Amino acid sequence: MSMDAELRARAAKVIPGGMYGHLNAVLHGETYPQFFVRAEGARQWDADGREFIDLMCSWGPMIVGHRNPVVEEAAAAQQARGDCLNGPGPIMVELAELLVESIPAADWAMFSKNGTDATTQALMVARAATGRTKVLVAHGAYHGADPWCTPGLSGVTPNQRADNVEFTYNDLASAEAAAEVGDVAAILVTPFKHDSFEDQAFAEAEFARGVRALADRLGAALVIDEVRAGWRLDLRGSWEGFGVRPDLSAWSKAMANGHPIAAVTGVDALRGPAQTLYSTGSFWFSASAMAAAKATIEILRDTGGVALMERAGDRLRAGLAAQAASHCFVINQTGPVQIPWLSFEGDETLARGVAWAAACLAEGVYLHPWHNWFLSTAHTDDEIDQALQRTDAAFAKLRSAS
Repeated sequence: MSMDAELRARAAKVIPGGMYGHLNAVLHGETYPQFFVRAEGARQWDADGREFIDLMCSWGPMIVGHRNPVVEEAAAAQQARGDCLNGPGPIMVELAELLVESIPAADWAMFSKNGTDATTQALMVARAATGRTKVLVAHGAYHGADPWCTPGLSGVTPNQRADNVEFTYNDLASAEAAAEVGDVAAILVTPFKHDSFEDQAFAEAEFARGVRALADRLGAALVIDEVRAGWRLDLRGSWEGFGVRPDLSAWSKAMANGHPIAAVTGVDALRGPAQTLYSTGSFWFSASAMAAAKATIEILRDTGGVALMERAGDRLRAGLAAQAASHCFVINQTGPVQIPWLSFEGDETLARGVAWAAACLAEGVYLHPWHNWFLSTAHTDDEIDQALQRTDAAFAKLRSAS
């Protein structure tokens, strides 16, 4: 029995289902490992010692390389002084100052631990400010795992979803129609459409500016869920290129390079409502993750991190396109190059994508058949070229099996 299989068997006795949530390997495919033991730079090793070039970046959190020495040194230094204390450390103020300095739409910041914390907290601020209840959300969008937003309905009551009103992403008319329900506290959007199981789509400028104008007409808050895209597209905020600034933004995943932290940032007009919330957690104010976040953001700022990830993404996308063509496959590559996804033309059941992802895994590249991937500043030209050697072998296997 492999070490992974042994751990799964043990886990099944003490953990419901053996595993749960988005890291449940049962959801990914039969050959995906469940347990990992270490990581370095752009690579991870599973419990059986197999090495993978990591094109998932731990599903988004890793952005400047696994075990980045600068980030780890900052976290360790804070840990040595104290982490979970009777009150936050000075690092909380320093991190908030950095966010306000870096993000034009941020006049203040509040911290928590997970993306779900941040999106939920942002909606609480919007409701406190407006006295309203309804939230406009795009159909199929993922905003976390609390009852109001989880894609699974087990254990969820209808009342917990009753205030969500759906519209179609990039369809301004549908958002305006959804707003006719009245009592709208917030419009909640992702920076681009990154729903699982389907090709990604960039936000259209007309849509982005339109929902900003719609929120203004309604007197509602525009909330951008930056949890997945934040820090990879634009350090100032993902819609800065459109000239669109939100009232509130939710951040997490890559914020501290794998250390657990999330944040809500907002404009001055919502500072008063934000301070009326009772929103807290035993570990929300732990200092080590805040030190890691400050170090991570400074690295991205000082090294031109977004441009580095774009370079890696362009190199990967061009390589995959050439490989697919040489092996007679028609593929779609969608989304930002630093948050990529590949699908096969006409592969409605994703069977071909699943088979190719499994072949990539066997060659030592960890990516995913129905969830977007992530790149980091640790994905150097050499790492991308090595990954492409392995994906080319996976295309060859897929062609021979066709």
